[in-house]
Amino acid sequence: MPLDFTAIDFETANSSAASACSVGLVKVRDGRVVDRASWFIRPPLGHDVFQEWNVRIHGIRPEDVAGAATWVDQLADLVEFAEDDHLVAHNAGFDMGVIRAACAATFVSCPEYRYLCSLQVARRTYHLESYRLPVAAMAAGFDDFHHHDALADAEACAAIVVHSARRHEAATIDDLAALTGARIGRIGYPAAA
Repeated sequence: MPLDFTAIDFETANSSAASACSVGLVKVRDGRVVDRASWFIRPPLGHDVFQEWNVRIHGIRPEDVAGAATWVDQLADLVEFAEDDHLVAHNAGFDMGVIRAACAATFVSCPEYRYLCSLQVARRTYHLESYRLPVAAMAAGFDDFHHHDALADAEACAAIVVHSARRHEAATIDDLAALTGARIGRIGYPAAA
C-alpha cells in the first residue's frame, strides 16, 4: 500500500469551528502530489459573521464568499475529492473539528475519515524551535508559500508528510504514524459500544 492521502486545510470566518469559509485539498498518490482543489465556503447562518481578527489572518471577507456554496452544498465535493483517503492536516484537531462542527451546525452526517496530524509527525521528525506550519514546512524543503491560504497550507502539510515518510522510510500513512508514535484519529465513525 503506497503513501496515499489527502491533505486538507480550512480557514474560518470567526472563532466558531462551524464557520469554515475556505478549504484547500491536496491529493497525494505514492508520495507525489497528483491533484489540488480549493474553494470558498459560505458559512452557515449563526456562524457567518466575519471577525476582524480572522480576516486579518487569511484576508477572506464576506463578499468573497457571498456567491459560494454552503457547507451542505459543497460537502459532497470535498468527500468526492478525498475519496476514502486518510486525511492529513497540520494541527488536525482544528481541521477535523471544523468538519464535525460544520456538519453538526447544518444537520448533516459527518463523513467517516481516518486522519493523521502532520504537527505530531513534525515534532517527531525534526528538531525545531517551533513546529508552526511555515517552520515545519521549511524543514521539509517547502518554503515561501502564502501561509493561511487554505490551498498553500494543504500543500505545505503534504510536503511535511511526504518528506517525513522518506526520512522514516515509511511506506504508508499507517507506517508513518507507527514509526513516529503519532495517533491515527477517526471522525464520523459511530462511538464504540
